[in-house]
Amino acid sequence: MNQFVQQAANGLLLGSIYSLIALGLSMIFGMMNIVNVAHGDFYMLGALVAYYTVASFHLPYAVAVVASVAVVGALGAAIERGILRRVRESAMVTTMLITLGLSLLLQNFSLMATGGVPHFIRSPFSPEPLVLGLVHVAPARLFAAVFSILFIIAVHLFLTRTKWGNAMRACFQDKTAASLAAGIDIEKVYALTFALGVGMAALAGTLLGTIFFVDPMMGAKGMTKSFVVVIVGGMGSFVGAIFSGLLLGVTETLAAAYLSSGYKDVVGFILVVLVLTFRPAGLFGKRIR
Repeated sequence: MNQFVQQAANGLLLGSIYSLIALGLSMIFGMMNIVNVAHGDFYMLGALVAYYTVASFHLPYAVAVVASVAVVGALGAAIERGILRRVRESAMVTTMLITLGLSLLLQNFSLMATGGVPHFIRSPFSPEPLVLGLVHVAPARLFAAVFSILFIIAVHLFLTRTKWGNAMRACFQDKTAASLAAGIDIEKVYALTFALGVGMAALAGTLLGTIFFVDPMMGAKGMTKSFVVVIVGGMGSFVGAIFSGLLLGVTETLAAAYLSSGYKDVVGFILVVLVLTFRPAGLFGKRIR
């Protein structure tokens, strides 16, 4: 029983970060109708920015967290303004191919910058685990999970309580009416949406960079996890991304503990197959005629 509780807790901690990265992907798709294939590479880029902020500039980890979100968010806004805006009305496959090319560009840039050598972000937390009842938790993992949850809550409040958040939701419902009737600047809203989405991926990479290694190819795994979470939860669903992220984290951890670590990554694909078989729109997705 103690082992089960421990593994379930580890899964919830990991799943909260899965929810964070997947929420950014879901937001971009739900509001902009863009399947961002390069989302995992923004996750990787955020981790690299944090690593060099700490290792090269000798700045605190807290500064690295802010720097990674700011740098990657600004890059995302520039990409939306310079590239994606020009193909906004094109078919979805066009934007998918463009973001695929962007993914390859970011991967090769990172390979040249790092030489393909894995790195580890120096953590400010003690390696000694905290004892919380039946659960032993590494401080770095606890911080990553708590910070992810707080950031998700902050994003929710931003979307529901602020002027720009209401503008983003209005564009999601009907961008033509939002522009003509409410006078919302669609161009700024889309740039903000893409910047916020990739910024959340960068934050997830920064938080996991103190737990796992940082390397130029880590984006592929981050992309796989985020796609699994979004498909299971439902494309464009805020609640679905949170719930399915926690579900994936728990099932992966339990599979690794009770079956084999080699089966950990298979669990996500089993969930996708089951959900697409019985609920093609996802657990919280809406069917579209």
